[in-house]
Amino acid sequence: MEFTSIFDYVDSVDFTTIGGDEAYGKGQIGGLLREKNDVATADFVIVGCNEHRGDVLHKNNTGTHAIRQKFYQLFHWHTDVRIADIGDVQNGKRLNDSYAALELVLTELLAAGKKVLVLGGSHDNTLAIYNAFAAKKQIVEATVIDALIDIDPEGIKPAQRFLLEMLIGQPNYIRQFNLLGFQSYFTNPALLEAIDKLRFDCVRVGKVQEKMEEVEPIIRSSEFLSFDLKSMAHAYLPVNDISPNGFTGQDACKLMQFAGMSNTLQVAGIFGLANDDAQGMSAMQVAQMVWYFMDGIQKSKHEADLENREGFTEYHTLCAEVDTVFLQSRHTGRWWMQMPDKSFAACSFSDYAAASHNDIPERWLRIQERD
Repeated sequence: MEFTSIFDYVDSVDFTTIGGDEAYGKGQIGGLLREKNDVATADFVIVGCNEHRGDVLHKNNTGTHAIRQKFYQLFHWHTDVRIADIGDVQNGKRLNDSYAALELVLTELLAAGKKVLVLGGSHDNTLAIYNAFAAKKQIVEATVIDALIDIDPEGIKPAQRFLLEMLIGQPNYIRQFNLLGFQSYFTNPALLEAIDKLRFDCVRVGKVQEKMEEVEPIIRSSEFLSFDLKSMAHAYLPVNDISPNGFTGQDACKLMQFAGMSNTLQVAGIFGLANDDAQGMSAMQVAQMVWYFMDGIQKSKHEADLENREGFTEYHTLCAEVDTVFLQSRHTGRWWMQMPDKSFAACSFSDYAAASHNDIPERWLRIQERD
């Protein structure tokens, strides 16, 4: 497939500016990309975004530049994973023009079957990701990682309210919405009650950290993931001035690894870095999150298809008089459970443990309620 129109909307990567006078060593990502930066053969494509007007006006947005400087210095361990970096989507005259440009770029990459990673802009750019799916009327499961729940109808900035349009706009293409990492002291309990009535799932940051493996199936089942860096503790992301608490650097890398491992997920976004801190640690944190996203993609390449039962250990259980099957991957250890329609849904070991004790797993019930 020829990629022509998208390059009318992006500023290509300037490897000389990013790398400066230093030459990349053998095996560094920047050197490999400089030699071959081919979208057509890439397993995933990096798309930069420097649009922050939906949250705060930054006159000199250097976030994507700083991320690339750090990411290109890292070593490419994942020889099975081919990367392309098309550069930064150009900001439009108006905020909605920027959304439209990002949507167009994503639409073309998705049509070509590419997995895409969006880096940089404010969190409201998630709307462009959703609109790329909505444009082709694709029903999706969406997962957002954030300390806040951006559903404030009185919010002055789009970044405070963009989820309203995504979740209740008509026509609507959200099958399921998950929010991971919210911080209770920033959240109105009435808002959580309203979200629960819609049968959407919200998991506070402490619960995610206690049992990280329980949110892996959520991410695995999603078509797109939007990670707001405001969900991270200040100590692990110095540019974040929202809270001293939140996800650690290791947590963030693990969540992005889960995203890379998902064969369902088509677009991921890491939003909220307009400018780097003086020591460059915020950009390095994001760069390592991208590295772990790539690590997840490599792991997924060696995962057997569910139809190939030789790649799985199969467990039969009788749960509340329902005969069902659980599969565990022999490569990654991940779990799937059979639903009444004979399809398989992503799950965790705790779901199998519940079923083996004749209890219907809560995840099983929630999926049934949504179908």
